[in-house]
Amino acid sequence: MINNPAMRRLLVLVLTALALTAPGQDPKGRYTKYEYNIPMRDGIKLYVCAYVPKNKPGSHPILLERTPYGAGPYGADSYRDPSRGSKKFEEAGYIFAYGDVRGIHMSEGVFEDVRPQLQFRTGHDDVDESTDTYDTIDYLIKHVKDNNGRVGIWGISYPGGYAALGAIHNHPALKAASPQAPVSEWFIGDDMHHHGAFFLQDCFSFFSGMGGPKNNPSPGWPPLFQFDIGGDAYKFFLNLGPIKNANGPKYFNNRCKFWNDVTYHPDYDDFWQARNVEHNMRGVTCPLLTVGGWFDAEDMFGALHVYKATGEQNENWNGLCMGPWYHGGWSSGLMDRLGDVEFGSNTSKTFQDEVEFPFFDACLRGDGKPAIPKVTVFETGRNEWHKFDTWPPKGLKRVEYYLGPGSTLLAHAPVGDRQPSFDQYVSDPMNPVPYQGGTLQWRSTTYMDDDQRFAEARPDVLSYKSEPLTADTTWAGPVTADLWVKVSTTDADFVVKVIDVYPRGTKSSHGKDLSGYEQLVRADVMRGKYRRSYQNPVPFVPGVPDEVKFPLPDLYHTFRKGHRIMVQVQSSWFPLVDRNPQSYCNIYTCGQDAFVKSTVEVERGAGHFSRIEVGKM
Repeated sequence: MINNPAMRRLLVLVLTALALTAPGQDPKGRYTKYEYNIPMRDGIKLYVCAYVPKNKPGSHPILLERTPYGAGPYGADSYRDPSRGSKKFEEAGYIFAYGDVRGIHMSEGVFEDVRPQLQFRTGHDDVDESTDTYDTIDYLIKHVKDNNGRVGIWGISYPGGYAALGAIHNHPALKAASPQAPVSEWFIGDDMHHHGAFFLQDCFSFFSGMGGPKNNPSPGWPPLFQFDIGGDAYKFFLNLGPIKNANGPKYFNNRCKFWNDVTYHPDYDDFWQARNVEHNMRGVTCPLLTVGGWFDAEDMFGALHVYKATGEQNENWNGLCMGPWYHGGWSSGLMDRLGDVEFGSNTSKTFQDEVEFPFFDACLRGDGKPAIPKVTVFETGRNEWHKFDTWPPKGLKRVEYYLGPGSTLLAHAPVGDRQPSFDQYVSDPMNPVPYQGGTLQWRSTTYMDDDQRFAEARPDVLSYKSEPLTADTTWAGPVTADLWVKVSTTDADFVVKVIDVYPRGTKSSHGKDLSGYEQLVRADVMRGKYRRSYQNPVPFVPGVPDEVKFPLPDLYHTFRKGHRIMVQVQSSWFPLVDRNPQSYCNIYTCGQDAFVKSTVEVERGAGHFSRIEVGKM
C-alpha cells in the first residue's frame, strides 16, 4: 500500500494514461520495440519509443502519446503492454508510440508546466508543444518500420492537453487527434483553480511528487518530499494553517517552481492567460474528438471548452464524447457504476469499441471521414446514450429555478415577496464544510456523485428542495448559478451544488437501500473577490447586497418522476478547496490573523432573487 498521497495520485494518473504490462501477457511476443532520440528544430533531443506489431503484414498507422509521466520502461529489452483502449486497435495492427515531453525523464531540455503556446515565431528555432509534436511526427513517419504515413495522437489529462496542442497547425501526417480530459485552463476551471479558488489537496499532493527538479536524461526522479496525512486529510490540511506554510521546511521549502508561480500570480494575469489552451485552438485541420467525464473532478472543464473552442475557430471535423466517468474512467475495463450510482451497462467498453476505435480507424486506415456522430453523450439519471450534431443540443429551453422560502426550490419567482428576505449561515474557516462525508483521506474519485446528506445536516449549508416531480425532468447543457448575497466580511467563497434526491424505497441493483440518497449531479465554487473580474479582484462591502454569478460545468441529467431537485449553497469545500480567510487579502501570503468568521445572507426577495438557470429538454 502506498501511504504518500502524492505517489498514489501519480500512480492513478499513470495507470489511466498508460497501459502497463498485465500478468500473463507477453508484449515481446507481439511487438518489436524501437527507441529513438529525436532532434527537435532547436537541437534538443526527445525520447520516443515505438512498438511495431509482429506477424502483421502490411503497413500500419501510428498512435502517439506524449506524456510528462514517463514513456518507459526504458531500454530496448524493457517492455510494457503498449496497447490501450479497445482491443480492436491491436487486432488491426496499430503501431503504438510513447514520448517523453521536453525536460521529462529521457528527453533533453527544460520542462515547463503547461508551456505557453507561441503567438509569434521570430525564427525557425522557436519551439512550443505544437512544434515538438510536429517534429516528432515528421521523424516517426520517416523512421518507424512498416508505418502507413498516418499518425493519430491521444492522451488523458496532461497527455490530453498535449494532444490538443499537437493538433494546432498540425503536421500533414497527423490525421486524427483525441484530447481526453485535456488540461486546458488552470485558473478558471481545471485542476489548480476553479473560478480563482485554489484546489489545495490535489495541488499539494501532485506537486509534492511532480514539483521536484528533473535531472534529465534520467529514467525517473524522487518525490520532492514525503508526507503522511495521518489517515485524515481534513485534519492534516486544517493543521497546515495558511497556504504560505506549505513552503515551510517540511514541504515545498521554495524548491517547487510551479508552486511558487501559483503564489506569485494570485490573479488571472498574463502568466495564467498564456497557459490557456482552448484560446489557442486555431489552425486545426485534422479531425478532433474530445472526450470527458460528467464526474471528472479534474478536467471536465477542459473537455467541454476545448471542444467548444475548436468548433468556433476551425472548419475541421470536431467531435465530443461525454460519459458518466471519473477522470480517465473511460480507459478502464468496466465503468458500470461510480460509488453507489449505477449506469446500467459497461460504459467504458461502449466508448472504446463504438466511439474511439471507429473514429481513429476511419482517419488512419479509412477514407479520413469519421462515420460516428459528432456528439455522443451519456444521459445520467435515465442511463442512456444519445447522439447529436452539436453540444449543447439544439432546441434547449432556458429555465430558472428560484431559492424560495422554507428551504423550497421553485420553478417561478416567489410570488408576492416584496419585502427583503434571506437565509443566513455563519461560515467559519476554522470549521469548514468538508467536500465529502466520512473520514477524508486522499481525494476520492466518487465525491462528484456522492451522497450529500452529510452537508444538509450542517448549519453552514443552505438546502433548497423541490416538491416530488410529477414527470421526468431533463437538464442539459450549461448551468448558471446567480446568487444575491450579503456578507459581513470583505471576501467569501460560494459553492453551489445541484443534487438529485431519491425517493423512499429506492434500491440499487445490488439491493442497497438508497432511500433519501442525495446524489451530487453538478457543483462548482467561485472565489467571491473574482465575481466581477478574474484579472481585477474587488472586495465585498460588508452588509451591501452583491451579485455572485458564475457558470457550473455542463450536465445531461434526468431527475426521474418522484425524485426531488435540490440546490445547496455553502462557503467552503475543504480540503478540496483551500479556505478563504474571508478578509480581502492575498490568500497565498496572509497569516492566521486574516482568517475570520463571516455571516452570509443569501437573498431571495425584493428584486434580489437567487436562482439557478439551466437548459431544459
